Amino acid sequence: MDSVLSYFLCFAFIGARVTAENEKICFPNKFLFGVATAAYQIEGAWNVSGKGESIWDRYTHSHPERVFDHHNGDTAADSYHLFKRDVDMMEQLGVQFYRFSVSWPRILPNGLSNEINEDGIKYYTLLLDELKAHNIMPLVTMYHWDLPQSLQDLGGWTNPIIADYFVDYARVLFEAFGDKVDTWLTFNEPFSFCFDGYGGYDAPGAHGSGFEDYLCGHNVLRAHGKVYRMYQQEFAETQKGHVGITLDFAWQEPATTSDEDQHAAEVVRQFFLGWFAHPIFSETGDYPPIMRKRIDYISKRQNFPRSRLPTFTSDEIRMIRGSADFLGLNHYTTYLVKRNRNKIAPQPSFMTDMGGILSQKPEWPKSNSTWLKVVPWGFRKALNWVKAAYNNPITIITENGISLEPGLQDSRRVNYIDGYLRALHNAIIKDKCNVVGYTYWSLLDNFEWMRGFSERFGLYEVNYDSTNKTRTARISAGYYSKVAQTKCLPVSWV
Repeated sequence: MDSVLSYFLCFAFIGARVTAENEKICFPNKFLFGVATAAYQIEGAWNVSGKGESIWDRYTHSHPERVFDHHNGDTAADSYHLFKRDVDMMEQLGVQFYRFSVSWPRILPNGLSNEINEDGIKYYTLLLDELKAHNIMPLVTMYHWDLPQSLQDLGGWTNPIIADYFVDYARVLFEAFGDKVDTWLTFNEPFSFCFDGYGGYDAPGAHGSGFEDYLCGHNVLRAHGKVYRMYQQEFAETQKGHVGITLDFAWQEPATTSDEDQHAAEVVRQFFLGWFAHPIFSETGDYPPIMRKRIDYISKRQNFPRSRLPTFTSDEIRMIRGSADFLGLNHYTTYLVKRNRNKIAPQPSFMTDMGGILSQKPEWPKSNSTWLKVVPWGFRKALNWVKAAYNNPITIITENGISLEPGLQDSRRVNYIDGYLRALHNAIIKDKCNVVGYTYWSLLDNFEWMRGFSERFGLYEVNYDSTNKTRTARISAGYYSKVAQTKCLPVSWV
């Protein structure tokens, strides 16, 4: 099977196709288009074939009232049984790669590598073989939020030992699938699952803002660095693969031209993206200096004997720095930032530490998600910021998309994709941002975490009431198919 990142790396060095026939907006020949999903959101089969319980299984069963529509991912789109139909849809789209995640508790039911679930290995082997048969390359995420509940019972990502357990899990994946997969992502959006999960109300619902979110992030970074170094030492020579990480980055635009709002926006960027990107992609490593300075100072003002932001050892800084062959970037929307002038509260809080107030303009076009406004120009700005901050790393857009109400006539989704791809094209061709692939989120409707099935991101609509979870192509599927197959934006998509 061809390699996703080999294509990307080849493109990265040969440069972009600048001119386009008939002045159409076209991406470079080597640029690849794909679609994405995540295990818990589409697989279902939550307690069959030896799979263990995840934190999202436990959380949605224990607190259905916290999910917007009181649903869960027990069945979801049933892709565990219907994966061949999903691959058929990808072939119809003409995409070159599929980004999906492996369920940790489906592979290791108790989270530990002493017990490997052979049915789990078989399922992903069959999926990978089906992709190969249709000439679709895999881009595989090791962790997309579905932590084994047994490990959460030990403290989850707040317990330092979990970094070693994640290395054990990753080794199982490399050994089982390394001959079929050579482009890996260790984590999806650690900011989201640390900030919203350990600091907020997503699973596991720790509500520990300003404490547990930082512990989570610290151990995720340690785990990522350990896995990258383990792969280089044990597998890179024979498997010749690549390991990266996916980070989420909504653009943060200063609300005004004032110096204080300009500064506040930059601080917010360092807290949101820099929290995880600076230790890996900067030349110096470690946490962003402004993040360290602010949390140390505020912790002291709150009478804590030490900073609430943990400290890496010098060996850990070296281990984590440079521990990615590429950056996966998820981008959906843009926020405005004003400086927060409120006094420091005694209660620890990430938002207080960050010191910015986020908002969005009411006139920006809406989606079916309260947080997602359509702001294509923010995409280009975000990519240029990454270019400047981290020496223009090889970047794959691993998620971009919009939620709308159910229905097949989704012209607003077409407009969203078209607008964001135009911004991406400008970033690549005019600004020379080193972006080498684009992934639409998502292939099909899925369980959108605390919003349940109320938010539909799919190019294919899923009828959750039907026996076979019928998938039906939306208008946007036709549009995206033209893009993926021609590498050009259609002049007319109807």
